Amino acid sequence: MVTICTHSGRFHADEALACFLLKQLPRFKDAKIIRTRDPDVIESADIVVDVGAICDPERNRYDHHQRDFHETFTKKHQTKLSSAGLVYKYFGEEIIELFCNGISKEDLKTIYNVLYERFIEGIDGNDNGIKQYGDAIPLYQSNTDLPSRINFLNPEWNEEQDVNFDELFQKAMGLVGQELMCHLNFLLKSWLPARSIVIDALNNRFAVDQSGLIVELTRNCPWKSHLFNLEKELGLQEKELPLYVIYECDGSWRVQAIPLHEQSFTLRKGLPESWRGLRAEELSKVSGIPSCIFCHATGFVGGNKNKVGAFEMAKTSLKLPET
Repeated sequence: MVTICTHSGRFHADEALACFLLKQLPRFKDAKIIRTRDPDVIESADIVVDVGAICDPERNRYDHHQRDFHETFTKKHQTKLSSAGLVYKYFGEEIIELFCNGISKEDLKTIYNVLYERFIEGIDGNDNGIKQYGDAIPLYQSNTDLPSRINFLNPEWNEEQDVNFDELFQKAMGLVGQELMCHLNFLLKSWLPARSIVIDALNNRFAVDQSGLIVELTRNCPWKSHLFNLEKELGLQEKELPLYVIYECDGSWRVQAIPLHEQSFTLRKGLPESWRGLRAEELSKVSGIPSCIFCHATGFVGGNKNKVGAFEMAKTSLKLPET
């Protein structure tokens, strides 16, 4: 029987995900997972993750705890790999191809890279104790991330000691696997098809407004990461970067201020301060634009009953100071 070995005791998101990934491959699908720290058992296993103090892909050894281990996903990445990142780096493209038969090599490589950055890298960083925001003090706690949820599956320190860790680890694998597949399905079915829509919108921005600072999407779709990537590809300078995106949403239209980057709540230029928190007739009166629906209190998005009104909200916002 083929065996996958990882460490015993408390488990974490990285080895649970590493094992889930391996079990997707036909050659490891029926493999037995052995959780141990016994050197002889580790040595005899067909593939070892997160234990054993060896990283050697040729021998199917994927531990990251060694003092001299500094491997990252690519040269441009700074996050040291965990066992999840290691397994993904060496088996990820093969695994993705199993779930999207017929995908082009270019799209496969794109999904492989983006899935790492949007999902796997966070697990790598968390497991290796790498701070996401340096030494900044968080303004609030967030304990609903995937590593936290996996940690909650472990028995508490004061529980009975006859807990079946192997059963709990199987639950952990199921949880991380479900999360992974949600991200992969999103990238394949929603994110990737949106790229062409954003390309067309960015190329046509001067037809929408001569300033080139308003982008109109023909469909409401996941646009942010594509927009930022395309801006870099086109080599746009800061003064050329679009400030607003307009699109149809549930029968009305939205104008959305573009953030500094995909994860940022800071905007390149928010909707005017005088509009924020207002709705319907009051907003239309203050803005001088008919058919307004709302403006969010932070100024990141506003709504209008029709396309003309949404465009006017964006156009007027270009002219008015943000505060």
